[in-house]
Amino acid sequence: MALKKNYRADNTYMISTDSTDNPKLGAKVLSDGRESLFLDFNYGYSMQISKTTGKEYAKKDRQREYLKLYLWQAPRSTQERQQNKETLEIAKKIRFERGQQLLESAEGYRLKKEKDINFLDWMEAYYDSYTKGDKRHIKRARTCFIDFLTSTPEFAKYTKRIKPEQIAKPMIVAFTEYLQNRFVGEGAHTLYARFKKIIKSAVEADVMRKNPCNGVIIKIDNGTLKKDVLSVEEVGKMIATHYTGENPDIRRAFIFSCYCGLRWCDVKDLTFANVDYSNRLLRFEQAKTKGHSTASGVVIPLNDGLLKLIGEPDNEKGKDSLIFPLPSHTMCLKALRHWVSRAGIDKHITWHCAQHSFAVNILNNGANIKTVASLLGHSGLKHTEKYTRAVDSLKQEAINSLPELAI
Repeated sequence: MALKKNYRADNTYMISTDSTDNPKLGAKVLSDGRESLFLDFNYGYSMQISKTTGKEYAKKDRQREYLKLYLWQAPRSTQERQQNKETLEIAKKIRFERGQQLLESAEGYRLKKEKDINFLDWMEAYYDSYTKGDKRHIKRARTCFIDFLTSTPEFAKYTKRIKPEQIAKPMIVAFTEYLQNRFVGEGAHTLYARFKKIIKSAVEADVMRKNPCNGVIIKIDNGTLKKDVLSVEEVGKMIATHYTGENPDIRRAFIFSCYCGLRWCDVKDLTFANVDYSNRLLRFEQAKTKGHSTASGVVIPLNDGLLKLIGEPDNEKGKDSLIFPLPSHTMCLKALRHWVSRAGIDKHITWHCAQHSFAVNILNNGANIKTVASLLGHSGLKHTEKYTRAVDSLKQEAINSLPELAI
């Protein structure tokens, strides 16, 4: 029996006859004599506020998917009728498959990937294909997550293998507590931010149905400088300290960072082509903000001491050779800690402390905050203001500016 077509105002009609079908199969009449088949999905209702009345109402949450399958509107031959029959059978099979997908997921979709995914392997693959400047933090976030699973009896069974759906909010809450207990300063916040980036990418890639990190945060006071800084006198101590087996390139690079405010990821990539010897300037693009900020380009004036640290390019290697050929970040950090200890400085100094030390020391010596922001490559003053809270001379000056108290 031929299908009865009840056309609607938008030139569509429904083929599905069962009211419980979700999605429903329908067709839209085209001007060329064909009908384009589609599926209408019903995802329930959402409450909306009317712009005209201001009252709340229930709005159906629907979505239409065109299948790129077509029927003859008025088949004239046996061949066209057979084509319609075969095309309609294909469309009904697709409708059934989409319906099964909806049943398998309360959110209205299911994973496109294979269900038997080891999320630890997926995280490693994500790291391998990652190309941004914070790649080492991505690797560290994965390592910390595995360490957390290993050290937590409740989750130790997942140390070697864990499915995406097994990573739920209670696990994430426990993971944030683990990070905060393990790391001081901004470490926990930094690593959790990278972990959330991994999870977000997994959701976008349909490896996870929903983001378990939603609503789970690690609070941090961005206005406070939490890392240790080296005073001018302590930097001088380090310059005066030598030890057997020291790496001269690590030594030069860290001193240069303390006097220019460079991150490790920037100083390691500097080449002699970044140096304008005639104008005594250093120009480079920050790895952290390159392509994401208008302030990613930094220009730093160079004095005689800094030019001496840089040196001249080798004639054979040319200007494209590295100024500071450094080993891995891990090796640089180990060497730095040994150096700090030999200098008799009882502080937790990492390479990033060089940038903080630079900012605090030049503020102490009278530089204004806008100048410091420009030298650090900050797009605004928000991230620079935290350094003013660590500058004792500025605090003292502010107190001394008050009228003398007469008692």
